[in-house]
Amino acid sequence: MEKRTVINSQITTGSFDEFIENIFDLVGRKKSSYVCCANVHMLIEAYKDNAFNKVLNEADLVTPDGTPLSKVIKWFDKIDQERVAGMDLMPTLLEEAERRGKSVYFYGSTVEVLSKIRKKVSKNFPNLNIAGTFSPPFRPLIDSEDQEVVDDINMANPDILFVALGCPKQEKWMAAHKEKLNTCMIGVGQSFMVFAGVEKRLPLWARNLSLEWAYRLYQEPRRLWKRYLFTNSMFIFLILRNLFPKLYNPFLKKGPSKL
Repeated sequence: MEKRTVINSQITTGSFDEFIENIFDLVGRKKSSYVCCANVHMLIEAYKDNAFNKVLNEADLVTPDGTPLSKVIKWFDKIDQERVAGMDLMPTLLEEAERRGKSVYFYGSTVEVLSKIRKKVSKNFPNLNIAGTFSPPFRPLIDSEDQEVVDDINMANPDILFVALGCPKQEKWMAAHKEKLNTCMIGVGQSFMVFAGVEKRLPLWARNLSLEWAYRLYQEPRRLWKRYLFTNSMFIFLILRNLFPKLYNPFLKKGPSKL
């Protein structure tokens, strides 16, 4: 699948179904790999931090999770790119994993949320093999603890490892564990909470209008207002900065006017 540059990060392009097939291609090749679901917040984090941008650009696949990203790709690259959100990928991958006889593992969030996920998976996908779950503490793991987690996951041998630690923590965690974990890792952020029923998701019409950030802000105003004020403004500024040269190039190429 081809990648296109949005600001200074490489975003994979393709249909939702193509992403599903490519993820299972990584699974089938038993390749230690990781998949990022990029939104505006992630791209701005990558713009501010070259090391994190390297993590993002070295991912096997980077889906255009946010509607603004898919629109920018369509705008600049003339590709009719649909949004490929982690919240849509996760249930579809669970369904396909059950159908294809693959196993899954859930890493992140709380014990309570993981318990709810187990119950919902058992109800909706009764033949799906849950290889394991793990809720890490809210602190960095020491080396011995991390090695124990790696050993436990590899012993469970999941085909797909869903990771929910929040951006940019989950992407850095996946990059740091590539080649250590024999599985395909997918960073899905808030998908655990939504799938478990702890949080509600906006209706489709609101998602199509790119209003999910506003809904998250409504839910957690004190924690998120600064993030969204900065990231959304910075994203718009950077896109416009790239756009204006395209608008003025036709005039600049004509040279000076003849009076």
